[in-house]
Order: sequence, then structure tokens, then C-alpha cells
Amino acid sequence: MITLGENRYGKSRVRLVRVTRGLERHDLREWTVEILLQGDFESCFKDGDNSKILATDTMKNTVYSLARKTGAGCMEEFAKELIDFILRRNPQVSNAEVAISENAWDHVVTGGKPHPTTFVKSSEERQTTKITRGQQDKFSIVSGLENLIIMKTADSGFEGYIQDSLTTLPPTADRLFGTALRANWNYAAEGDFDKLRVNIREILLAVFAGHASKSVQHTLYAMGEAVLESVPQLSEIELTMPNIHCLLVDLSRFGQDNPNEIFVPTDEPHGYIEARIRRQG
Repeated sequence: MITLGENRYGKSRVRLVRVTRGLERHDLREWTVEILLQGDFESCFKDGDNSKILATDTMKNTVYSLARKTGAGCMEEFAKELIDFILRRNPQVSNAEVAISENAWDHVVTGGKPHPTTFVKSSEERQTTKITRGQQDKFSIVSGLENLIIMKTADSGFEGYIQDSLTTLPPTADRLFGTALRANWNYAAEGDFDKLRVNIREILLAVFAGHASKSVQHTLYAMGEAVLESVPQLSEIELTMPNIHCLLVDLSRFGQDNPNEIFVPTDEPHGYIEARIRRQG
């Protein structure tokens, strides 16, 4: 017997720019939204019966319509509104998930002051959230950031690792440490999501900068530990930190020394480290 297994469908990469126009200042946010639905859709798959299907084009239009009316000031609150709207109007949907990523835009600084209506895209870092809720359930909220590219030029080494017949990497107590950080954290309790995000990001950066790193793993754990110790609203945090190498250039063939100053950056291959840090009890 053949049966339909787990399935879901939705609309991906719905692009949205929202301008909030104050009297003295505008704020600009750029979001990319994904909606995924689970529910009673077996008749569509097996029989071609679309009577329980909410068109993905309708999902796209729902994003824009709600964006016009919403009072939400952050991704998390908007995603919750979007899920509530869809579940309320579609009883055949058992579970809805909304994922949003945000590209950062900052006010241009001119004459030492932020210009109220002109913006510059600050980096390739993206803020993220993924909200899920079933018809009778509470919200599951996982927020985070990705592609936060950071590097430190001191307080980083890698020594004492296994040396075998295939090892060519020399131990070092002084190396460059670069990564494109991805972090996802699970909320155990809600709060001011934007303020919590800023606080978490600041903690991650402060620990990365100040930690005397013996490995990527060593610093990753210290970063996650510090966040959980300082932010009681979180139940756990997952960090992914690829080790983006900068290799010391051998200048001896040119009769020159290289006291850890000249490097060549390499994107591939790179080390890849991830871990989930949780509270116990």
C-alpha cells in the first residue's frame, strides 16, 4: 500500500521593503519572508482536488496586505501576526511556519549626524527568525543571525592537537581567527525581541573579541555560555563558526621575514564547527 507521508507547501522568498515614516525620521526594513503550511492536503496530492489549497500567490499578497496594516515593530511580532491570520482563516491548516530574514540598512551619516531619510546597506549580515504554531498550540520562536563576518588578529592559537603521518599544519600560539558566524537561539519566554537581539549580538561579539582562544571550539562554547548566563529568556543557543583561514605567506624566498603580518585569505576548504549549548535543569 502506498500512502502520502509528511508534506508541506508554501511561498518562498517574498521580498518586502517597509518604510515607517515619522515626522522627523524614516525607518527602513528589508525582509525576505517564507511561509510553509501543513494540514489536510491529501486530496490535492492524490486526487488533484485543490479545494483545501490556499494559493501561494494569496500567501504573497497576505504578506503585503498585513505589512500595510501591522503595528509590529520587529520580525518576530510580524511573523506571529501572519501565522495567526492564516490559521484563523484556514481551519484545514494544522501548522504554519513563517521564516523571515532581514538585510540591515543604516542611516547615512553626513556632517557627523544620521541623515533622517537616506540609508546605506551596512553589511551582508542578516537577522533571522522562524516562528511556528499549530492551531491549538503556543508559538515556537527561534531567532538568530547569519553571515556575521568577524576576525581577530590576537589572542588566538591552535596547539596540542593530534600529530600523525598526514599532519602538515604547524602548531601556532598566534594566528588570525576569522569566521562567518551563524547563531540561532530558542526563546523560553518572550520579551522585547529587538532589544534582546541587540543584547545577544553584543555579548557574542564581546566574548569573541576578549576570549583567549585555544581553538574555534573553545571560543564558540565561551560565546554560547555567556549568552545563556546573561539572557534568561533563552533556553538554548546554536552557534555555527566556519574557520575562515588566512594563511601566512612564506616570504623567505625573497629574503624577507614575515612577523605575522602578510597573509593570503582562503575561502575553501575551511574548518566547520557547530554546537548547541543548553541550560540544564
